[in-house]
Amino acid sequence: MKAAFPKIGKIQYEGPKSRNPLAFKHYNPDEIVEGKPMREHFRFSVVYWHTFRNPLADPFGVGTAIRPWDDGTNSIANAQRRVRVAFEFMEKLGVPFYAFHDRDVAPEGRNLRETNKNLDAVVKVMKEEQERTGIKPLWGTASLFTHPRYAMGAATSPNADVFAYAAAQVKKAIEVTHELGGAGYVFWGGREGYSTLLNTDMKRELDHLALFLHMAVEFKKELGFKGQFYIEPKPKEPTKHQYDSDAAACLNFLRQYGLLEHFKLNIETNHATLAGHTMQHELEVAGAAGALGSIDANTGDELLGWDTDQFPTNIYLTTQIMLTILKYGGFTTGGVNFDAKVRRESFEPIDLFYAHIGAMDAFARGLKIAAAIRKDGRLAEFVKQRYSSWDSGIGAEIEAGRMNFKKLEAYMLKKGEAAPNTSGRQELLENIINEFI
Repeated sequence: MKAAFPKIGKIQYEGPKSRNPLAFKHYNPDEIVEGKPMREHFRFSVVYWHTFRNPLADPFGVGTAIRPWDDGTNSIANAQRRVRVAFEFMEKLGVPFYAFHDRDVAPEGRNLRETNKNLDAVVKVMKEEQERTGIKPLWGTASLFTHPRYAMGAATSPNADVFAYAAAQVKKAIEVTHELGGAGYVFWGGREGYSTLLNTDMKRELDHLALFLHMAVEFKKELGFKGQFYIEPKPKEPTKHQYDSDAAACLNFLRQYGLLEHFKLNIETNHATLAGHTMQHELEVAGAAGALGSIDANTGDELLGWDTDQFPTNIYLTTQIMLTILKYGGFTTGGVNFDAKVRRESFEPIDLFYAHIGAMDAFARGLKIAAAIRKDGRLAEFVKQRYSSWDSGIGAEIEAGRMNFKKLEAYMLKKGEAAPNTSGRQELLENIINEFI
């Protein structure tokens, strides 16, 4: 097969002074930051769906993407050819991982048996390319939202046959992810929610979703799959309300149904925005619960109210993300997965390189800035001092569980008034961040 990107070689690190658009300015995979190389901090991943399957269509027009290698058919030959193009791209970009849905890589057949056969035929080529390049899945997943059978949900469908079909599809997707050496598997409830409560039995749907996930955990053990399971929060779109609406909702669901030990969260920036949160907030919620697993790195447009999945280039955003990722010890099975698509006007194949290079550089800058802020120590010291009343005296007694309302009442009756508050100095702290950016 001819090269899909014949004029593009391996993307190299050339440093901040470079003006080569096909070179990294800040991402140096071998550079040591806080004791380990950048490549290990990020574990960068390219998504199969947006990068190799998205035609750049929108509700008002057909796709604009120019993809010379794709003949537009749902043939197995076209799907296999697309795999080789994907691995050429990822190899030249220099990323160690990719993420995929089952239906991204292989077409739906006339029935489940034929669909599985199609997937096996494409997975054979994926394994060949993985052996050639060393690139593996960061995680796999099943598309339980595109086919009309899932119009009313998959695990939460009112149709028991749809639940059964979804279970069979997820079983196969986990098997394939395991076969390909995937580091994890993601559950995204794209249609696990409702459009109106008038026709919805919410409790029953949530019970069914929990049953489904317990079945997945059981099968994972039977299969011997060691990868991490993730839940990916999103509040809405395509449904009006999705049950995995944000990190806190996901954690509450997992605790309620006895699933928390089996799952971590895959947090996406644009989903956090749609939930009315910042990405850093969602990461902190997950991190505080010991459930921060992986991230889908993208951003949205603040002037648009939907999931635009743009590539992240905002240095403040990447700095905030990396401050929290470093705080909680970094990635183990997860990584920085670029769930992002080029703009409809950026339709040439080379734009795929520009987009990923810029995002990887933005994260590299965010990492270096976050590490410098941590080394400087002023931000951490301020937070420590702000909570110093809890380190001794009455604060330490409360945290140790040795106080109750009666004892605290006696303490305050004797003291008479609370000690004065100290300034939160938000503006000063923002100035400190700006010193580094």
